[in-house]
Amino acid sequence: MKKHFTIVKQALLLGLASSLLVSATVSGKGHKQKKVSKAAAATESSLFTIKDGKLLRPTGYREWVYVGTPLTPNDMNAGKANFPEFHSVYIDPVSWKTWKETGKFRENTIIIKEMTSVGSKSATSGKGYFMGEYAGLEASIKSAKYFPNEPGNWAYFSFSTEDHKTLKKEATPMDAAACNACHTGAAADDLVFTQYYPALRAAKGKGQEGIGGKLDKLEPAPYK
Repeated sequence: MKKHFTIVKQALLLGLASSLLVSATVSGKGHKQKKVSKAAAATESSLFTIKDGKLLRPTGYREWVYVGTPLTPNDMNAGKANFPEFHSVYIDPVSWKTWKETGKFRENTIIIKEMTSVGSKSATSGKGYFMGEYAGLEASIKSAKYFPNEPGNWAYFSFSTEDHKTLKKEATPMDAAACNACHTGAAADDLVFTQYYPALRAAKGKGQEGIGGKLDKLEPAPYK
């Protein structure tokens, strides 16, 4: 009888230890997930800072998702292009993920436009337009919280100075009427000119297909 009691007691203790181990494992996983969630929230909240109505100059955007570099050179616009620089455009990684999954620009999307002068017009590969030096920085942000009365809740900022030699540390929203007049009439998606950025077009609502290298066929065909 004593031996039987000992065996039962050992079995109960073993079962209790197993339960505690499972509980600790599950708790540990839950704790880990909570940390990941906090990290994601921290990453999202640190993408931009608006203080007293002014946007502090964003940093680290060259490590975001690059979507393209349009150019409207003076040479092709009677010597007076409105935007004669290269515009290297980046979207924050959180918004890129949402764009891939839903085809929508989420609340708090930030898009950076870093301007570069036209440098040389010839290279070993031939004649063309090649990047020179950094010449300015602009940003657009979609936020119903900060810009509830702006069309599409988008606001536009410029950190460029007139002499293009320095960047301002903060910027106030640009005149909405001037910016949105162009965007509203011509932009393809939510006041964004996605028609000029194949990376955005290819990723819109396509999930993993939009990350590049997943498809064999190039559609639509680039050359007729």
